[in-house]
Amino acid sequence: MIPAARHRFILDLLSKHQVLSINELAEKLDVSSMTIRRDIKKLEDKEEVSSVSGGVQLNNNLHNEPSYEIKSTLNSDRKGSIGIAASKFIPKNTSVYLDAGTTSLEIAKQISHRNDLVIITNDFVIASYFSRNSECEIYHTGGRIDKDNQSCVGNKVADFLSGINIDIAFISTSSWSLKGISTPSEQKVVVKQAVSKAAKTNILISDSSKYGRVATFHAIDIESFHTIVTDNAFPNNAVNELEKKGIKVVKDNVEFINKT
Repeated sequence: MIPAARHRFILDLLSKHQVLSINELAEKLDVSSMTIRRDIKKLEDKEEVSSVSGGVQLNNNLHNEPSYEIKSTLNSDRKGSIGIAASKFIPKNTSVYLDAGTTSLEIAKQISHRNDLVIITNDFVIASYFSRNSECEIYHTGGRIDKDNQSCVGNKVADFLSGINIDIAFISTSSWSLKGISTPSEQKVVVKQAVSKAAKTNILISDSSKYGRVATFHAIDIESFHTIVTDNAFPNNAVNELEKKGIKVVKDNVEFINKT
């Protein structure tokens, strides 16, 4: 069977099963596990599948993001752990961008006691939290208001960010793969891209439930991130692929660093 036919067969099998292991696919296709791994890599490059613990799964298309209220109820323990781990990357006297979202809010809670930071954010909840609980200098980007997500989006935000030098940017997402992060909102793309260019260091913060989702608009290549902070459920085989790209992965306070 030629590679293209195998790829179609793999996608068809995955549409009927939530997860399949490398060995199961090799047995069904009567090929070696190495051949299957090469096939999966090709499908991952096209964002059709993602490696998960125990095997591979179809990517889940994300058409709409949940509201801020719904997000605040999801995976709160994982987000709390990510907030603790991510906060350890912030040295003294730095400018820090916190992207809109409930995971970024957990970082804010960990650093609000400090008075040596400049905080930049497009998130109203984060800005309000710092104004009530911190002596840090705070800048809100302004811009078009996204009411559902309690934040600002669009070109005005991007223009603001392009005029600021940011030491560390913590960038959130509701969907990402080994190719990069994506979003169902075209207005968010320009914000993500602007901050990734303005920052010296880009750190992706995302719990593992968002890995393997793909939205309409590609925002940032995965290689633009120096570090990814996630949780313990994130699959080790995906960690290995990120290592090959030279990206540090931190999950539940354990670092996996490219050794090449």
